[in-house]
Order: sequence, then C-alpha cells, then structure tokens
Amino acid sequence: MNRNQNIIEVRDLWYQYTEDIVALRGVTLDIADGDFVAVIGQNGSGKTTLAKHFNGLYRPTKGQVIVEGRDTKDTPVSELAQAVGFVFQNPDHQIFCATTREEVAFGPRNLGLEGSALEERVEGALAYFGLTEFAESPPAVLGFGTRRKISIASVYSMRPRLLVLDEPTTGLDWKSAMALMALVQDLNRRGHTIVLITHDMKIVCEFAPRSLVLREGRVLMYDDTRTVFKHSEILKDTQIEPPQITELAKKMVPVGMPDDVLTVEEFYSSYCDGRREWS
Repeated sequence: MNRNQNIIEVRDLWYQYTEDIVALRGVTLDIADGDFVAVIGQNGSGKTTLAKHFNGLYRPTKGQVIVEGRDTKDTPVSELAQAVGFVFQNPDHQIFCATTREEVAFGPRNLGLEGSALEERVEGALAYFGLTEFAESPPAVLGFGTRRKISIASVYSMRPRLLVLDEPTTGLDWKSAMALMALVQDLNRRGHTIVLITHDMKIVCEFAPRSLVLREGRVLMYDDTRTVFKHSEILKDTQIEPPQITELAKKMVPVGMPDDVLTVEEFYSSYCDGRREWS
C-alpha cells in the first residue's frame, strides 16, 4: 500500500455494549496508509472502542470497517493482527512471558516465523527499542518505562502496517515520553501508520499531523492537527484544552503572532521573526 491508499475505511459504524449503552454512533472516516493520527476526546467518547474495531477485537453492531480491503466482520482476528498491532494502555495487561526475548518473539513465532528469520526479527526489535541488555530479564522486575517499550516491541516485531498505541506515555516523565514518541515518529517515517490515543495535547501537537476528535461516540472534527486546534471553542465542548503555548499565541495575534502555533519551538521562531519585523 502507499499514502494514496486507505489502510482503514470506516463506514457508518455503530457499536453497542448493551441495548442502553451506545459507544459509537455513525462514525465514518478513512485513515490513509502512512498517516499519523491522534484520537482525542474526553473519557467515554469512544476512542478505544473505535480503535479496537481496527484489529477485530470488536465487531460492528452496524456499519462496516475495512482493513487493507478486508471487511473485519469476515476476517479472523489472527489475520487482522498481521495488519494492525494494538498496544494496550497498561503494559502489564499485555506482557506474560518469562523473559523479554520470549515476549518479543511470541507474536512473530505465532505468525509462523522460525529459525534465523525469527531470530533476526527479535534481535532487530530488541535493538530498535534499546532492550538488548534486558533480553534475558523477566519483564516483571523491570521499570514501568521499560515494560512499556517491551509491550510496543512485542507488537512491532510482528511488523504490522498499522500500530494503535493506547495512551503510551501514561506514567512516563516528560523526558521518557518524548524519547518514546521519537521512536514512534521514526516508525511512522519508516512507513508504519500510527493511531495514537492520548489525553496529552502537548504530545498531539508535537507529533501527530492529523487529529480525530470524538464526542459521545461521534466524529466532531477530523483534520490536520493545526486546523483542529484553531477551533478552541469547539474543543472546549469536549473538555480538551489546547497547550498553553497555543493559547498564549492566540492572545498575541493582534501583535502579529500566527493563530496556529502548536509548540514552543514554533512560538519562539514566530516571536523572533516578528520581533525583527516590529523593530
């Protein structure tokens, strides 16, 4: 596939947990091959429910989800797992093997890899995420940040075209979160489609070119992140607050600051450019 094709197509998707609990209401959207999309919205808006339809963990109550041209209603989860890797919010809900190496090898081994092909896949994943030194260690004795990397590496080792990351920076300090997201960004540059579920708007503005905003199971906005965060009044209805630097920039629009600043670096660059013009 390429960036001109859709890896995910969602058409009028409804999902009900029970007769009284409707989680998704007529969601329609496309995710292109190679996209990096942040899925944002308040708790209960349907973010994780939507993402779990991408790998068949949930099946539509009504509507359709197409993954790489395959209808998820007719496709086994084992087959969808080769296209879509899901990294859960809590790594301890995903890790169960005795060593880090076994954990990273579990997925590709179940896909049929063995021998040198399996070894190469595992060693590559361990090295990429900086886990080689922990290869023979039990994940349970390692720190939370390391366990988080193991959970992502174990999915990455299956080489899915799309990676769903559910709150990957939760529990990490800012330095560790930025280092992890730099790896995720690099995966996107290497061709992996990324769907990032997060409440951290700084992370969204730093890394995600596109943002999907959900409210009560419906799509409120789906556009370039820069465009989405221009609509601060709409975002307030979803209890989403843009980064403080974005709000500060908007207050400085009358003196020449752009109204679509997302990061501190952009603010500084715009301020320096403006100061030269104002002087």
